[in-house]
Amino acid sequence: MVLVFAETQKGKLKKAAFEAVTYGRKIADALGTTCVALTIGSPENGGDLGQYGADTVKDIKYDHPIMDGKIFTSLIAEVAGTESAEVIVLNHSTTGKSIAGRLAIRLDGALVSGVNSVPDTSAGFKVDRVVFSGKATATIQVDAKIRILTLISNSFPSVASGDTVNVETLDLSVPDSDLKHVETKKQEGSIPLPEADRVVSGGRGFKGPENWDILLELADAMEAATACSRPVADSGWRPHHEHVGQTGVTIRPNLYVAIGISGAIQHLGGVNNSKTIVVVNKDPEAPFFKAADYGVVGDLFDVVPRLTEAVKKAKG
Repeated sequence: MVLVFAETQKGKLKKAAFEAVTYGRKIADALGTTCVALTIGSPENGGDLGQYGADTVKDIKYDHPIMDGKIFTSLIAEVAGTESAEVIVLNHSTTGKSIAGRLAIRLDGALVSGVNSVPDTSAGFKVDRVVFSGKATATIQVDAKIRILTLISNSFPSVASGDTVNVETLDLSVPDSDLKHVETKKQEGSIPLPEADRVVSGGRGFKGPENWDILLELADAMEAATACSRPVADSGWRPHHEHVGQTGVTIRPNLYVAIGISGAIQHLGGVNNSKTIVVVNKDPEAPFFKAADYGVVGDLFDVVPRLTEAVKKAKG
């Protein structure tokens, strides 16, 4: 059996949860077994996972205000043991990474993190994962009885092909958390970067925070998340949760638009797995152009407003 842990946020399933279940369905089909989705915290749309390939959806009630990796590990391990799971799929997210290692130790399983393809089960169990900040791919052969995989966001599209299913509530004892909840601060009013299909990002070429409205207007027209380079976040122009790169948030959107960013290797390390990269920079020698699918050499203060108007016109 393939067990997929489907992450939730604010009482609903994350976009990445549907990707993970679609991925789990593919593995289950390859192994000739079933796909079971597990939610923790009773999301309102848990049954929708059936549309993406889950044969069964099981839920565990959880009332603590924050995710406790220790407790989640214990609960997932208990379900995995009861269901005799051969493969466990989690997202390669903050939550998934906090659970996966613990789960591998508890279940005496093998962990392959950052996978981006369906395993080859024709002769054993082999799966690809990204290495060297996305610059290469390694093929890992897994011989353990239990395989734990963390799936990189946007590397495997979610596909709805089934029907909604009923959610079975599991009667499991949830231990008390050792964590004390003091305060929760979450990003509000915008698309979370790891979930975004489109991202518009800015660098020092904007010259100061007073000019950021140019980028925000383009992002709004494109229905995109906003991001920035590290110097911008370090200077206080933008909040640190928008910093993308090797030392910030690593993303894989379908479209990444980099404006006024030179393209230092640390920045590229966090965005170079984007499906399509568009670069706007007035310096024709900017390193970012070497990684770009499309490039515009020009002053961003001239190019970006014109691009925004073109997007608005295209939308109708």
